[in-house]
Amino acid sequence: MTPQSFTVFATLLRAGSGLAITPDKLYLLETRLTPLVKRENLSGLDALAERLRSPTQTLLAREVVEAMTTNESFFFRDDRPFTHMRTQALPRLHAARPAGARLRIWSAAASTGQEAYSLAMLVAENRAMLGGREVEILGTDIAREPLARAREGIYTQFEIQRGLPMQLLVKYFRKDGPQWRLADAIRAMASFREWNLLGDLRPLGQFDVVFCRNVLIYFDQPTKTRVLEAIARQMAQDGLLYLGGAETVLGITDRLVPSGADHGVYQLAGSAAGAARERVVA
Repeated sequence: MTPQSFTVFATLLRAGSGLAITPDKLYLLETRLTPLVKRENLSGLDALAERLRSPTQTLLAREVVEAMTTNESFFFRDDRPFTHMRTQALPRLHAARPAGARLRIWSAAASTGQEAYSLAMLVAENRAMLGGREVEILGTDIAREPLARAREGIYTQFEIQRGLPMQLLVKYFRKDGPQWRLADAIRAMASFREWNLLGDLRPLGQFDVVFCRNVLIYFDQPTKTRVLEAIARQMAQDGLLYLGGAETVLGITDRLVPSGADHGVYQLAGSAAGAARERVVA
């Protein structure tokens, strides 16, 4: 691939999704875009880059962005954020909200839905503590095919085995041929929308909890700042943001600060007093 072609891909990916790709990741371009090259009957990545230079190729450009998007997800990934949600975030937010007010949870970069549905199962398992309070869970992603799978709520045996506790499998899934189908009641707790984190987030509304985990690692620093500050504007004053274990807000934005000593959990700057009120609920 010529340097000029690489620049076409790198510029498109950064503008379309925030993905920062460097020349040492050339193998990723080759691996993920080869199916598109073959489908379009092109001679290689240089020919694909040449096609993308045309302003009429918006659909193809979108397919390139989606092909390069990482859709890695599994149930209750890393566990710690979900433990924090159950023992600290949900009890505190429930206590702080008036009766009848719903809680809103956002799973950004939701992929095939495992994170959003993990949150739905967590809420379902803690209905008594929440006193019947309505909880809305929204999952968003830039890629359409993973979102379609998320809405179906059907998972392979391999996907089920990745992080899902056996008691929740028995309780909330049923076997459907070689796959597993999520219970309608849990599916109904989460909705999914196509949304780009680089776009205007205001139409999504305000959230009490945001999960944006293992997303920032693919962005350069200016894009991280842009995304984090946009997310901060959509958070309730006492809301919480959960990032991945290798991600942080430190040195990127001053609008968010760590929430107490809990790694990977952040709150709006100026709401640090809320951390002192957190308590562990057994």
